[in-house]
Amino acid sequence: MAFSAAVQRREIHRRSINMTVYARDDGLYDIEAHLVDTKPFAFPLLARSEPLPAGAPLHDLSLRVTVNEHYVVKSIEASADATPFDLCTEAESALSPLIGERIAAGWSSMIKQRLQSSSCCTHLRELLIPIGTAAIQGINGLRREGQVSVDASQTNVKIDSCYAFARDREVIRLYWPGDFKPKCNKEAG
Repeated sequence: MAFSAAVQRREIHRRSINMTVYARDDGLYDIEAHLVDTKPFAFPLLARSEPLPAGAPLHDLSLRVTVNEHYVVKSIEASADATPFDLCTEAESALSPLIGERIAAGWSSMIKQRLQSSSCCTHLRELLIPIGTAAIQGINGLRREGQVSVDASQTNVKIDSCYAFARDREVIRLYWPGDFKPKCNKEAG
C-alpha cells in the first residue's frame, strides 16, 4: 500500500466486499456481490444468548443483479447466510422494485428513493450502488472488444462522470477532442 506508516493499532472490524461480473450464454449479464462482516474478537449480539465467536460472520450476504446490454435490470436475487437477526432475511424480497430500472446516471439516488431504510436491508441496498459501477466496467470492457454493440447515445457517457473524465482534462482532450472544453483562465480575462 502507498499509505504513510500507520501508528500502532489493532483491527476491530473487517468488511470484505467482492464483486464479479459474468457474461451469460443467453446474452444477459450477472453482477454478483458478496459482503462479509467479521470482528477479531467475540462480541455479544442482542438476539443471541452466547457471544458471536471471533472471526464468525455477523453479516454474510450475497446479491445477484441480472441486466441486459443496456443495463436494464431483468432480475435480482439476495441471499443471507449470516445476519444478526433471523428476520433480516425477510428483506431479501424488498429488492423487486428495481426490476425494469436502468443502471445509469441517477442509479444511486434511485436506489435510495425506491428502497427506503426500514423496508430493505441497509447492507444489500449499499451493495447495489457499486454493483452499478461494476456492471458498467464489465460490459464496457466487452464493448471495447467489439463483443457488445455500442449504443450511440452512450458513446460519451463517461464525460464529466469522474475526476479523470472531466470535460476540461487531458483524457477528454486526447480521446474525445470534440467534447474537450478547456478551463477558462479567470486571471487572463
